[in-house]
Amino acid sequence: VLIVLIIAGFLSRSRDEAISVETETVKRGNIIHKVNASGKLQPEEEVQITSTITAWITEITVSEGDTVFPGQHLITLDETQYRANMEQAESMVKSAKANLRQIKLRLDRTLSLFSQNLISSQELETVEAQFLLAESQLEQTEASLKSRKDELSKTRLLSPQYGVVTSITKEVGEMAVGGMFQPGVLMSIADLNRMEVLVNVNENDVVSLSVGDSSEIEVDAFQDTIFYGVVREIAHVAETSNFGNQNQVTNFKVKITVINVHPLFRPGMSATANIITEVKNSVLSIPIQCLTVRPEDFETHIYNGGKGNSNDGKNEKERKYKKKEMIEIVFVVQDTIDNEIGSGKDGLHVLGRRIDTGISSDTHYEVLSGLDEGEAVVSGSYKAISRELWHKAPVQIGDGFSANK
Repeated sequence: VLIVLIIAGFLSRSRDEAISVETETVKRGNIIHKVNASGKLQPEEEVQITSTITAWITEITVSEGDTVFPGQHLITLDETQYRANMEQAESMVKSAKANLRQIKLRLDRTLSLFSQNLISSQELETVEAQFLLAESQLEQTEASLKSRKDELSKTRLLSPQYGVVTSITKEVGEMAVGGMFQPGVLMSIADLNRMEVLVNVNENDVVSLSVGDSSEIEVDAFQDTIFYGVVREIAHVAETSNFGNQNQVTNFKVKITVINVHPLFRPGMSATANIITEVKNSVLSIPIQCLTVRPEDFETHIYNGGKGNSNDGKNEKERKYKKKEMIEIVFVVQDTIDNEIGSGKDGLHVLGRRIDTGISSDTHYEVLSGLDEGEAVVSGSYKAISRELWHKAPVQIGDGFSANK
């Protein structure tokens, strides 16, 4: 369908009428290739405060936005049950110590009697076994006391690092649900002086990224301000959305460390990153709008002095139904032309020329081959480039242009 539309565009205009175009000169410049991706700001490190025990919250000592330091008291949980457990464990330790002391005295007396051959070795062995058992019981009660003290200490939750309180999810009087697996989050703390942008990069672009690539960052909340960052981490596993339908997208998570962190940055702010993957200096370049596509046999569709479209003798039916590959070309402006071919108002015409391109920036393509520095190429209008121009078509351009011979 695309091929038919392009050819129809060629034939829709009178071959005697020059097409109005704009031009640009092929020249050297710097090409900066960027990968664009969107995402959100987030702290490089964020700690979630949870509890390993279950208890009622009796005190919260900070508010959202407060700065906290390592070891600072944050939350107090009801300690009644845990203090009672600790005191019970302390009592059991005292009992175990008393029992051990009593058996130790009995062992000393038994050893004295055994040395005087007043008791049998069997009685001595019985007392020695009781002494060892009492020692073991004391060790067990001391370990239990240590566990109870640890549980009691967990009723006071402390800050593990420097940062800012970014969220508090519970209120005084609510239950803090503890456990080693999936405990309830009570509070979040993040160092907002160290921020990063987490972006989604398409699978086609991620192969060109490397850790250490520099990036320009735009945050929606800060209009007309460019921040800078460095790629810190590239995911090794893809994330696929809309799996199994035509809208399926495969992206990779990329983390970009922000270098100049603004004090008003907040986690969750929308951001766009332009990651610089390659820079080439002083290379031939053309504006991106100059590049278009035509069928691979575009040179057979030439201006023929108003006598129709020339196909170099090919059978029209065969040409129409033969599938053709689309190739990238530009239209080069010339001011000399064969006598049998008409010319435009300014005596100018264009030649379609196949070129090879390298990297691209937002505005220009790198030219690897097919063009020379100083040549003039058509840069507008879009309608002319995409539909109206054909090989050796007559053109007219604005004043002040001098085409290359």
